[in-house]
Amino acid sequence: MATKIPGETYRGEALHLPLSKDGQVAAYVWPLRILTIRERGVGGPTIGVDVGNEEVIRFDCHDEPGHWHGGGYDRLERPGNSHRDFPKGLTRVADQVDWALQQIRENGKELLQEADYGPAAQLLEPSLVEAAIESIRAHLDKHRDLRPQAIEANLIST
Repeated sequence: MATKIPGETYRGEALHLPLSKDGQVAAYVWPLRILTIRERGVGGPTIGVDVGNEEVIRFDCHDEPGHWHGGGYDRLERPGNSHRDFPKGLTRVADQVDWALQQIRENGKELLQEADYGPAAQLLEPSLVEAAIESIRAHLDKHRDLRPQAIEANLIST
């Protein structure tokens, strides 16, 4: 599950879903994660993949400052060591979420292997990956009002 650091606020219910039959590889989503890095924060959904108790991949779908973390988020110790920009032009939360879920679906094994989680990559079960992606989409839809509420309350800048 997402590593919480000081200065972050989480809204909505977290969802944790298996991607492997044994449940050791799992996806998670926080509908709204707010980071206070300026006068007001930035935020949006955070989606990730865990292996056991380690966060391996994280997608911070936070609009213009959105980014993602690959290569083994927890193992690399500092978020900056795993930081990657979304592809050029992906500046809207909805597009970042779509891209993140596509990466899990189409490149999950490769992303886990790149992070030195080869055995976990082999455990990914395509039917569980598809079910998790659909559940994440439904969960985010259920909580779609959280980000606009946070913007209205001046918790997130646009």
